[in-house]
Amino acid sequence: MFGHPPLHSPLASRRQLLARAGCGAGLLGLAGLLHDEGLLAADAADRSLNPLAPVDPHFTGKATRVIWIFVNGGPSHVDTWDHKPALEKWNGKSIKEFDSTFTNTTGFFKNAVGNLMKSPFEFRPRGESGKMVSDLFPHLGEHVDEMAFVHSGHTESNNHSPALFMMNCGMPRMGFPCVGSWVTYGLGSESRNLPGFVVMSDPKGRGLPKGHAANWGAAFLPGAYQGTHLRPKGPPIDNLARPNGVAESTQRAGLDFLKELNTEYANQHPAEAELAARIESFELAYRMQSAAPEAIDIASEPKHMQDAYGIGDPKCDHFAKQCLTARRLVERGVRFVQIYSGGMENQRSWDGHNDIAGNHSQFAGETDKPVAGLLADLKSRGLLDETLVVWCGEFGRLPIAQLSKKPGRDHNPHCFTAWLAGGGVKGGVTHGSSDEIGYKAADDKVHVNDLHATILHLLGLDHERLTYRYNGRRFRLTDVAGEVIESIVA
Repeated sequence: MFGHPPLHSPLASRRQLLARAGCGAGLLGLAGLLHDEGLLAADAADRSLNPLAPVDPHFTGKATRVIWIFVNGGPSHVDTWDHKPALEKWNGKSIKEFDSTFTNTTGFFKNAVGNLMKSPFEFRPRGESGKMVSDLFPHLGEHVDEMAFVHSGHTESNNHSPALFMMNCGMPRMGFPCVGSWVTYGLGSESRNLPGFVVMSDPKGRGLPKGHAANWGAAFLPGAYQGTHLRPKGPPIDNLARPNGVAESTQRAGLDFLKELNTEYANQHPAEAELAARIESFELAYRMQSAAPEAIDIASEPKHMQDAYGIGDPKCDHFAKQCLTARRLVERGVRFVQIYSGGMENQRSWDGHNDIAGNHSQFAGETDKPVAGLLADLKSRGLLDETLVVWCGEFGRLPIAQLSKKPGRDHNPHCFTAWLAGGGVKGGVTHGSSDEIGYKAADDKVHVNDLHATILHLLGLDHERLTYRYNGRRFRLTDVAGEVIESIVA
């Protein structure tokens, strides 16, 4: 016989038993120290105790974090980034001259269908790439050589709520995890003191996007992966400050006792996976009381930096503060940040059914300088190479007028534009195109599943391997579809 006899053997001595037990205890102690220092890769056991422990990606990705500027309400691609000279030529003509299959049900208001309408905005070539950009974006136009444009996007619904769920969750109905939840499930968080996924909504009293928190929910994934919504007014998070009269030691002792009780219960009921997330939420909330106020303290930024984002400008101050907060969050290890421009619907968002010129001028004016400032700031700090910035809404808008006192544009699920920058994106390129008038995606069509597959790919995640078993089936963000848009990957 070679080596030590097995422990269950009567030949094993007490000395051998103590030696092996001592080695095991030492390794457990070492593992704990490495975990506290962030030097230990997460495995299944780690994630049962800390669902947000960092995890290695499937392969080495260029991006490690995401900031998604969600252009809520459905921006008009033909008035922003997708230049259509034919709309000027055919202004006032019937769309049926170009597409005999057009029906009033394509849009949302069947009784207000007008003729083709040219954009009220001028387009000019910008950057070395000569990208044609609407005058809506004087500041963002300076960054087109860092952006990859997708002009052939299409989706499955012409109604806000299902279209929002489609763009956020990969399905046109509620009950599925959103992109941010899938990303934090797949990669964990780089910060132990802040949430892995943060959401900011419109702070001007215009409400939440349709579907509300389901747009950043974790659904059947463990609750630890849902987005943390920072309230736009008042305290951003409940109970962020320790209650008056409660010492830190008293609070810590209470949490330790609660954790002991919860852990004992969890050991007796291992199938209740949500309890681990609940335990971690208490601990994260405690750590956030010291970390979060500093992370969102934009007043500590120098004045020239605040000015670069547009803070202090009444037109864009609110969104500028959110963009600067986003940079501070990803700089401190937050994995996914989503900022919503616009609130519930119609004139409270990019939903320009009436007066497309006034509607888009307002919301572009609120976001143009702040997002440009964010891109410039990330680049100057060396963060843009690892931070993927996405600009996209839930669908596009029709090239025809929606009849009203001041004409607008109705919903268009057949075509939308998105752009991506940083995080492994090839800048100054365009993928796909819409037809002559911007009604439908024409060449190299991109479904929402393809956009999601590409975002995951840039983060080092294979969208076909990132799955979660629920109700007897393995689910994924891209369901049973999705292809990476290789032409925009550097």
